[in-house]
Amino acid sequence: MPVGTQGTVKALRHPDLEEAGAEIMLSNTYHLLLRPGDELIARRGGLHRFIGWKRPILTDSGGYQVFSLADRCAITEEGADFRSHLDGARQMLTPERATDVQARLGSDIAMVLDECLAFPATHEAAASSMRRSIRWAERGRRRMMELRGGSVDGVQVSNLGQAQFGIVQGGVFEDLRAESADSTVAIGFEGYAIGGLSVGEPNEQMYSVAEAVTRRLPSDQPRYLMGAGTPEDLIECVARGVDMFDCVMPTRNARNGQLFTSQGRVNIKNARYAEDDRPLDPACQCYTCRHHSRAYLRHLFMAGEMTAGALNTLHNLSFYLDTMRRIRDAIAFRTFDRFRQEFLLSSSHLSLDS
Repeated sequence: MPVGTQGTVKALRHPDLEEAGAEIMLSNTYHLLLRPGDELIARRGGLHRFIGWKRPILTDSGGYQVFSLADRCAITEEGADFRSHLDGARQMLTPERATDVQARLGSDIAMVLDECLAFPATHEAAASSMRRSIRWAERGRRRMMELRGGSVDGVQVSNLGQAQFGIVQGGVFEDLRAESADSTVAIGFEGYAIGGLSVGEPNEQMYSVAEAVTRRLPSDQPRYLMGAGTPEDLIECVARGVDMFDCVMPTRNARNGQLFTSQGRVNIKNARYAEDDRPLDPACQCYTCRHHSRAYLRHLFMAGEMTAGALNTLHNLSFYLDTMRRIRDAIAFRTFDRFRQEFLLSSSHLSLDS
């Protein structure tokens, strides 16, 4: 899922996303709550109509952004008491309010509010945080069931048919992850997410925890790994049972001139590309690769042109989405194991330009 924090993927128009093959966008509840406001969006007919996106949207709960405020946020059993990064106004985000806000936004998938724990954490801290997240998940689910087809404080909501996903927490401790997974499944959601990974732990530890969790989640419902990661992470975690991903890496790296290709990662700032007439990736069919050379992309980036961010972002997202398409095809044709080995072998000796 491309990350469209403010209801837009930075540097791209919606038709660009559609051409790249994006089937769903992720938007940020925290940012939309603060600006322009969930009630305004509800009065405009919901997030799809407001931003002009006809395909599905997943909204996070805002928990990660709130907890990342650190000195601006206090966590209690009730919820997260925080101050807006925009104007310092005090806000209270509870499991019920996170559900209400996403109901007003009218997203297709709404995430429950969970507590996002910093890495590393002790077993005791992870256990306390995980169990609070379970209690919050129960409250969020109860509120979701109350709202379906109704209104929130007099504002008609559009969450009839909205799916709600629970989130498994527990740090890197497999016993806590098992407890969280079993408890979250017992509450009953339309899909399940794995939170609290890709936050600094070694890759192998992330893979191990993801595999342990997916084994305990229903195989006939979506399993979503939040915030990961590199193309290699996608393949390794699909192999371990994950179905859905989001990550800012393809868009953020693109704006910084770091590009993913089938031949390795390219730092377009590198002087070696100043007179390179080749396409960025000969194997890629995105607009950027069909029409522009590495030399031109470097020129745009070095000149600080906005077009650099647009073309780079379009390519990186196309590469990620095409990788997922190839994974789906390999699964359908029962050749995933071979595809995985070939992909990882081809990328094992490719490193980022200096």
